[in-house]
Amino acid sequence: MASAKSSRSRASGVVSAGDKTQENAAQLSDKLKIFKADSFDPDSYVQSKCQSVNEKEIRQLCTYLNDLKKASAEEMRKSVYANYSAFIRTSKEISDLEGELLSIRNLLSTQAGFIHALAEGVNINSLSSGFDGSASDNLSDLEEGEPSDIEKWAAEFPDILDVLLAEKRIDEALAALDEGEKIATEAQEQKTLNPASLSSLHSAISEHRMKLADQLAETASQPSTRGVELRSAVSALKRLGDGPRAHTLLLNAHHQRLQYNMQNLRPSSTSYGGAYTAALSQLVFSAIAQAASDSLSVFGDETAYASELVMWSSKQTESFALLVKRHALASSAAAGGLRAAAECVQIALGHCSLLEAYGLTLCPVLLRLFRPSVEQALEANLKRIRESTAAFAAADDWLLTYAPVGGRPRSSSVAVSSGIAFQPKLSSSAHRLSSMVQDFCEDVAPLLSMQLGNTTLEGLFQVFDSYINLLINALPGSMEDDGGGAGNKIVKMADTEAQQIALLANASLLADELLPRAAMKLAPSYQASARDDTRKRASERQSRLPEQREWRRRLQRSVDRLRDSFCRQHALDLIFTEDGGTYLSAEMYIHMDGNADEPDWFPSPIFQELYLKLNRVASIAADMFVGRERFATVLLMRLTETVILWLSEDQSFWDDIEDGPKALGPLGLKQFLLDMEFVIRISSQGRYLSRHLHQVIKDIISRAMNAFASTGMDPYSELPYDEWFGEISEEAMNKLSGKNRVMNGERDLNSPTASISAQSMSSIRSHGST
Repeated sequence: MASAKSSRSRASGVVSAGDKTQENAAQLSDKLKIFKADSFDPDSYVQSKCQSVNEKEIRQLCTYLNDLKKASAEEMRKSVYANYSAFIRTSKEISDLEGELLSIRNLLSTQAGFIHALAEGVNINSLSSGFDGSASDNLSDLEEGEPSDIEKWAAEFPDILDVLLAEKRIDEALAALDEGEKIATEAQEQKTLNPASLSSLHSAISEHRMKLADQLAETASQPSTRGVELRSAVSALKRLGDGPRAHTLLLNAHHQRLQYNMQNLRPSSTSYGGAYTAALSQLVFSAIAQAASDSLSVFGDETAYASELVMWSSKQTESFALLVKRHALASSAAAGGLRAAAECVQIALGHCSLLEAYGLTLCPVLLRLFRPSVEQALEANLKRIRESTAAFAAADDWLLTYAPVGGRPRSSSVAVSSGIAFQPKLSSSAHRLSSMVQDFCEDVAPLLSMQLGNTTLEGLFQVFDSYINLLINALPGSMEDDGGGAGNKIVKMADTEAQQIALLANASLLADELLPRAAMKLAPSYQASARDDTRKRASERQSRLPEQREWRRRLQRSVDRLRDSFCRQHALDLIFTEDGGTYLSAEMYIHMDGNADEPDWFPSPIFQELYLKLNRVASIAADMFVGRERFATVLLMRLTETVILWLSEDQSFWDDIEDGPKALGPLGLKQFLLDMEFVIRISSQGRYLSRHLHQVIKDIISRAMNAFASTGMDPYSELPYDEWFGEISEEAMNKLSGKNRVMNGERDLNSPTASISAQSMSSIRSHGST
């Protein structure tokens, strides 16, 4: 029984076994070559490896040998799988040859009887010439004498067999044939029958054995034969020495019965696919289970019969899968009915898995055949999500609200540490995307056995990336600049800063919380831990899935695209005028030294506007990114960096500063350093001054001071004391923000950023002097 189960497992495993490359096979062969040598001595090998090694190296050697053992076992297993079909065919051919050899033996036995009779006859004729008188007397005595009991039995034996066959007394006929074979063998050894009678007996036994086999085969082929009668006929045929034919007839009988039962099962266009699949599964897998039970009860676990049973069962399973695909899965997959398709697959797998009790593992066959249809349903669902989300985005007002009441009930509510349910605020299109993705993952979750996790995650990423393209196109001025895949979609523009930041809130909440939580239903451990729905435990389970961690990083990169587009758009609005001019040019600094009067020191208008914009964005983000302040901080940091990086990389600006017709003067340098200090100041106050931004500003200041020094003047002699820049920046921030924190010329020394100015300018001076 164990060998039959092993054979069936190997036969079903052939479907899904992969092939290694020749290079890996060669490497493994080289590693195992030393162990295959005839002269290999385990003790010598261990001593050579462990003679001068420590405990750690011994452990490493043990690990290495265990890895080789596992690799060798895996190679042997896959080698068996690769040649299993040939093994099955060879076993079947051997069984057929055994039957043919048995028939040939019977024929040879009959022919030997005839030849023996002829030889005896020739011998009698040769002796008759020498003993005419005595032979005649003996023959006359034999003719006149009564036949012996065995001769009478041999004469009556064919009639007895005819009666038994006519009355279908199979067991008695089998016993009579066995008895006849035994008596014929004894008579041939003891010469109690003359050659003619012995030959006639052999012929009668062979003839009636063939008649009984044909009668049994005809009985087994009748549609009305089933159950005990079928098993009895097949068992009798096996006793006659025709086991392969008996097993084939047994399987054919079950197949005919299955086809007859399936005639009454006719799916209609209005029928429920799950009901049809359930009814068909019940018929098919019950028939396979009964055939397996009959095969085991009659033939045991002989390899040849077990292999034929596996092949027959696989064929029936494939036929079943084709019917389900044609009448249930095809329509569901084409229409995107993922839930209906998943239900059909689950029903089929549930019935199929029951066959494992008989050693038949046929689920891989179903999964291989169902996979294309399920993938089609997956793609149709993902396409529907993209189209539905795009339709909502075309009418989205980009206002964040709580999710509407209604829809499919869910048990995956988010619970924060305080125990209060977390309700996300999104715009209508983001709510639609989140809801459809959660429904989609719930439908896909039962299909984890089909290894669709990676395919599903990739599809969800494409859906989210498409939505990010929609959000980018909702930014004013981005439609013509962005080459994303959503360029042909109609999307409502986000005109105000609040609406534009709402786009970022949609993207960040989806990527950080909602989509990863929905994707957790695709994890194999989700069902086992479904009762534990705290955010902490969910996060821990998430961290144990490398593929989902990489998927989350890809989501974040898509969010970064939207954030960069937002920052680029607002930086361009700050720097350029509507008619193509610029608010940030070298002339605004160079021409300051042409005026007779010293200006009122204050940051340049563009940096004043940058400060006001950053304050507005920070105020809006504080309301929209509750609990996700990190994202708001990074947004402000990137927006500031975008403006400063543009200044750092504007070659025309630096060409005018360094090589222009008019050199940068002391007033221009002083104003430029004040602007840079103002940027450092506002970034420090808002706690979004990154190391990268600070280094870029230091490099810009150093470059400006070097350009000034190239005129022959000492920049340090022209610049005021270090704290002057901080004082002016502090005063400007207070005025721009409406605060009056400077009274009687004194600053608030308790300000958390009071000492930043002096430290910044000191570092800038030391940096510029190097």
